[in-house]
Amino acid sequence: MLEQTKMTLTTKVLIGMGLGILAGLAINLLGYKEGTFVEDNIVNGLFFIIGKMFVTALKMLVVPLVFFSLISGVLGIGDINILGKVGAKSFIFYLLTTALAIMLAITIATMIGIGENANLSTAAVFTVKEAPPLSTVIIDIIPGNIIDAMASGKMLQIIFFSILTGVSILMVGEKAEPIVELIEISNEIMMKMVTLVMEVAPYAVFALLAKAIANLGLGLLADLAGYVLVLIFALMIHLFVTLMVVLKVFSGMNPSVFLKKMRETQVFAFSTSSSNATIPVTLRTVIDRLGVNNSVASFTVPFGATINMDGTAIMQGVATVFIANAYGVELGMMGYLTVILMSVLASIGTAGVPGVGLIMLSMVFTQVGLPVEGIGLILGVDRLLDMIRTAVNVSGDAAVSVIVAKSEGKFNAAVYNNPEAGILTEENLNIDVSAEHELAEVVQETHDRS
Repeated sequence: MLEQTKMTLTTKVLIGMGLGILAGLAINLLGYKEGTFVEDNIVNGLFFIIGKMFVTALKMLVVPLVFFSLISGVLGIGDINILGKVGAKSFIFYLLTTALAIMLAITIATMIGIGENANLSTAAVFTVKEAPPLSTVIIDIIPGNIIDAMASGKMLQIIFFSILTGVSILMVGEKAEPIVELIEISNEIMMKMVTLVMEVAPYAVFALLAKAIANLGLGLLADLAGYVLVLIFALMIHLFVTLMVVLKVFSGMNPSVFLKKMRETQVFAFSTSSSNATIPVTLRTVIDRLGVNNSVASFTVPFGATINMDGTAIMQGVATVFIANAYGVELGMMGYLTVILMSVLASIGTAGVPGVGLIMLSMVFTQVGLPVEGIGLILGVDRLLDMIRTAVNVSGDAAVSVIVAKSEGKFNAAVYNNPEAGILTEENLNIDVSAEHELAEVVQETHDRS
């Protein structure tokens, strides 16, 4: 008898994604209205609860996972100079991909002439949020209270404290061995928790997408079809062409393997619309599926989730051209160069700030003399496009992680090229009975001694 083939988690998540989109479209096309049973109890009830609980569970893991993983990574590197090189390379490549993204977006949007015949009537209102000055962002990298930073999820501050802790442990030397062992075990425990949470992912992805698509409204998409299609096209070109060329040129690895192994993470990012919430999934994929050593991935992934703005940069480029054409404003070559420079600098200056995409866009509009209220035109479809942007962002994080790890000799090509590496199966959730008994005996012995 042939053994029944079991579906991988990736397959289950993709099925959940497809069914969620279909369910959302069905609900939307049936025209559910406010106050109906479907809206109150299914869309904003069951779907909302399941999706919110899953995203919250992922966010719950982010801070302890980054903390233990990054300290473990610093200890694994064991050389402050190498750590500095990893940081510098990551920073340069993230800025490079962001610059390429914004240039691609402006080129595509300008060639198509998006927004020239746009209907500017809109009831949407956009209130500008003031972006902090770059000096404040730099100063705020150092946490005044690390407990508050962890509670607030301030990623740059957590990264700084984790690196400082790892370096201090290295300086203590042999006396810190018990702490090192505790951190390594804690890091392994956190990765197991990621595995547990991901088991419910197919159902959560279904709920998240069903709710999002049901609320989106196809009429709104039709009104802004030109903007939406051009932006999606630019995002896909960046993901499948620009990033893959950068990956191939600087690492020599096969892009098709990369894209196949990133599908699961991209679906998670698409569903949650949050690079930070997706950190646990991205980190597991980069280490277990792509073969990047934890000493590199533990830095590049959370750092990328904070400052890597490829998808957001593309949105800024397309939106700038769209609003400029719609209002009849001629930006010229200097205007577009200003947009490129502002987008790259803003990706650093607004790192970790909530609502960063729209803050960056308002900064760009103000700099080139476009009416900021024009952002209100595209707010309605920003939710769907933010989902796609996030999937592009996490792909950029992973690609840079592979490039940096390969350049530092912290990369396992055998894992990268093995299609089965890191795939979650039911065996990953099985509890080792013998290990369970051994742990129970240790606990009992401890109690007896006390």
